[in-house]
Amino acid sequence: MNIDLLINYLLDVFSFDENSPLLFTQMHFWVFFCIVFAGFAYMQKRAQMRNAYLMAVSLLFYYKTSGLFVGLLLLVTCSDFFIAQQIYACSERWKKRLWLTLSVTLDLGILCYFKYSYFFADIIGQIFGIHFDVRNIAAEWFNAATGSPIFSVDRIILPVGISFYTFQVISYTADVYRGLIKPVRNILDFGFYVSFFPQLVAGPIVKASDFIPQLSRRYFLSRRMFGLAIFMILGGLTKKIILSDYLALNFIDRVFANPLLFTGFENLAALFLYSLQVYADFSGYTDIAIGLSLLMGFHLPKNFNSPYKAQNCSNFWKRWHISLSRWLQNYLYIPLGGNREITFGTYFWIATLTLSALILSGSIWIALVALLLAVSVIVTAWRCPDRRKKIYANLNSMITMLLGGLWHGASLNFLIWGGLNGVGMIVYKFWRDAKPLHRAIATTLAALLCWVFTIFWPAPLWRIFLCFTGFIAVSAWLRAVVNSSFFNRPWSILVTFTFITFTRLFFRSGSNLDPATANQQAWQTASQMVTRIGSRWTGNEWAIISTYRSVFLLFILGMIIHWLPENWKRRYRLAFAALPLPVMCIVCIIAVLIIYQFVSAEMQPFIYFQF
Repeated sequence: MNIDLLINYLLDVFSFDENSPLLFTQMHFWVFFCIVFAGFAYMQKRAQMRNAYLMAVSLLFYYKTSGLFVGLLLLVTCSDFFIAQQIYACSERWKKRLWLTLSVTLDLGILCYFKYSYFFADIIGQIFGIHFDVRNIAAEWFNAATGSPIFSVDRIILPVGISFYTFQVISYTADVYRGLIKPVRNILDFGFYVSFFPQLVAGPIVKASDFIPQLSRRYFLSRRMFGLAIFMILGGLTKKIILSDYLALNFIDRVFANPLLFTGFENLAALFLYSLQVYADFSGYTDIAIGLSLLMGFHLPKNFNSPYKAQNCSNFWKRWHISLSRWLQNYLYIPLGGNREITFGTYFWIATLTLSALILSGSIWIALVALLLAVSVIVTAWRCPDRRKKIYANLNSMITMLLGGLWHGASLNFLIWGGLNGVGMIVYKFWRDAKPLHRAIATTLAALLCWVFTIFWPAPLWRIFLCFTGFIAVSAWLRAVVNSSFFNRPWSILVTFTFITFTRLFFRSGSNLDPATANQQAWQTASQMVTRIGSRWTGNEWAIISTYRSVFLLFILGMIIHWLPENWKRRYRLAFAALPLPVMCIVCIIAVLIIYQFVSAEMQPFIYFQF
């Protein structure tokens, strides 16, 4: 009887259930990993067999997570493997470019179909005044071919991790085209690179030049590496379950679900708490992925570097989702012209994004302002050769951030979020080059302008701008008078964290929504939160803090740990790794018992699974 129960349990672990995907926070996954690691230990000395085994395991993992969408992963893997071979074999440049175009068109075509069909349908519908329902044509074709209704044709479901592995294979074929790497000769090795299960569904995005050389190396795991891997896994689980899930379930999700039921202070607190939640969630996943990979002898790139220590928006994006930032820089920003020039791609994306803003916002004034601003920037660059490179760099940077926003989701909110981050990066560059007195005067004038708007146009948004610009103006005057790094660094970190938190209003409002209705719902949530934050507060803020004291204490503790000096964190990581194995085992048991006291009854998937 016990054997039958065990067999049934293992069948549940390895079979597909759309209501129970294989998550790092579930016991099912750790049973799965233990079995996988046992097989890996048996064949780890035979590189080819090990890689083929891990590829098969990774495909099984993806099947367990996304079902028959594993076929889509195999399609992308096979197409890019053979196209890269053709690119390398061609001697003429135009043929190489033709094959690269085919690869990018196929990869982005699949991504756009599953991720942006509702987005494009909304745009086309508003241009031509046609309302039509999106039907899953791919599902209809597949059902017709198999003769059974396997997939629903009423809606298009986004496959988990498609944005990550699509960008990964595009970087591979692009690097082969540029001559930076040679194509992988064994399709099993390439398939393993694309589908490696710890980082398959939420990154980090791994470059082929960094990962593929590891496939032929002998397995090596030192005593210190083992300890660091265990620490990363425990740290990731702590971030996800104790910080992210607890804050979300006990405060954040409630406020975002219906902002008008909560006070302005609670809405503002939910924004700041969400900044910690999304960091703990995504970096927690990355930590677990890096730890699991390290146990199997593979090194994944660092994806987070204490992003809330950033002193400006540009530095933030060098610390947050580092693999995506580097991908956008290498495969979008530089091809657009980088900091040297503007290309046809720059003009194309200006026109496309302006049209998208017009359609999604429904306001011709917004589109005209965006278009006039872009044209004025280009004309200024043409007439001022000494400033041309800086203007081109800012224009290409803005386009990159807007498209980075759309990568996260097909809605106006993500476009606004990306645009705000782009504005933050550009404003910082002007701020950096200005004199302290000029900064103080400029921010004071901006605060006065916002104050005038609150008088003649008393919208909540202008009250928020008034508070933010007033805060910066006062700080700028202090910085002009007190030119001290003791003051400047904490002030810069606080301003950057506040700005990034405000942009998250649009990021969070567009998340967890059905793509068919995301635009309207996301904008409504963001508008309601702005209204509540900018309205008159009730004066019972201390009572709210007392009611949710565990939530606020956890937030403060999380931020303190985040802001600890890096050398302190390195010391306690190494101290854990140096513990004797029996002591490490006891610490792990205690840590797991504490972590799982915070586990919720309802499954909480990682936030970035939806991207």
